Amino acid sequence: MTKIEAVVIRERVETVIDAVEAETGHVGVTVVEAIGHGRQRGVTHEYRGRVFESRFLPKALLTFVVNDSLAPAVVTAIADAARSGHESGDGLVWTSPVENVTHHRTGLPLTEGQALNRDRPLTGTIPPSGLSVDGREIA
Repeated sequence: MTKIEAVVIRERVETVIDAVEAETGHVGVTVVEAIGHGRQRGVTHEYRGRVFESRFLPKALLTFVVNDSLAPAVVTAIADAARSGHESGDGLVWTSPVENVTHHRTGLPLTEGQALNRDRPLTGTIPPSGLSVDGREIA
């Protein structure tokens, strides 16, 4: 599996998420608000005749964990949707390998095959607490 992280301008977050879902069908994402700067090193504002310099700009960090076969399409969708047309400041996207993914609820590892069948629930699993899904004790 592959973890894809992208830093995008906040105005493009919904656009990027919608593009990834439309082009690849992948729906899982984590969004973290962030601040930072790249080559543009911030911006200068003028307010009531005074000049203010904002060194750090508002951004968002998006994280997707996808199957290896889906990663190139997700990266392309992110890069295309995040592009604002400005000379700089649109952000970055990068990937890294993921070795182990485990469900908190079941304690079982997620395999590539299960990730491909994400619409189907995991079958044959018993929660570690000994309780069934509806809260009754399992004998």
